[in-house]
Amino acid sequence: MPGALARGTRPAPYLRALVRLLRPHQWIKNAFVLVGLVFGHGWTDASLIGASLAVFAAFCLASSAVYVGNDIMDRDADRAHPGKRNRPIANGAVGVPAAWLFCGALAASALLAAGLISDAALAIVACYLVLNAAYSAGLKHVAILDVVLIAAGFMLRILAGTSGIGIEPSKWLLFVGLMLTLFLGFAKRRAELTALEGRAGDAADDAPGVAQRPVLERYSTPMLDRMVATTAVGAAAGYGLYTVAPDTVLLHGTNGLILTLPFVVYGLFRYLFLVHRRGGGADPAWELLHDPHLIAATLAWFAATCIVLAGR
Repeated sequence: MPGALARGTRPAPYLRALVRLLRPHQWIKNAFVLVGLVFGHGWTDASLIGASLAVFAAFCLASSAVYVGNDIMDRDADRAHPGKRNRPIANGAVGVPAAWLFCGALAASALLAAGLISDAALAIVACYLVLNAAYSAGLKHVAILDVVLIAAGFMLRILAGTSGIGIEPSKWLLFVGLMLTLFLGFAKRRAELTALEGRAGDAADDAPGVAQRPVLERYSTPMLDRMVATTAVGAAAGYGLYTVAPDTVLLHGTNGLILTLPFVVYGLFRYLFLVHRRGGGADPAWELLHDPHLIAATLAWFAATCIVLAGR
């Protein structure tokens, strides 16, 4: 980092490059940490709110550490990719030694933040970092397992926001979270494969795509379509069953959560529409932050959930 400045790099552009490495727009994925706070009725407990936000911050640091590590490992492939070649490490804006130092600092900060909450939170964040290290080291090239590991990262977020702060996790919500994240993972692979097939006629363009995700060669569009459909049904049906389960009604004191199901179903269908008709789905965080239909469905679901639970 000092070496880059010594070579004449201006501080402001360098800091902007470091911020880009963090990928702050991806932090929206860490909202899974807050699920326990909402469905565990923890929003009235100031200590639980503080602990949940601290775990959220720890996962933001941890996920950014993972992104920096991935960019270091993939820098050669990124340079050959038309879109990713402008990433700070690939284009040389941040040197590899400085990037490793930044990655280590982020990971250490994440573990420290989690450790201040509880031993369980520390263990979960540590598992998340180890899981992603294994993913980057080679497991991302194993078909099916690559998406399962991504989904496992989201499950750890849910566990950190429940078990990590002393809230009993709902088995139904864990199931729904698994199905939803598998859905997003397989939809992402489907979008990437479609983009790659669209360049199949141009060998020069095809090579970067294969270099970026060699695992795509092991998938097919019909296979991914079946996996996406199966997990979409699992997520919608699982959430519907959760809302009417006796334990849920007893916990929340209302059977009104079923009224929030249409927003979940619409969100899933809208995402499928983006994947199949708009060429989207390759970046779930970007879609959620930019597609007005997904934004509206998410906000409506959250508002309806809060109204139902608060009015019990």
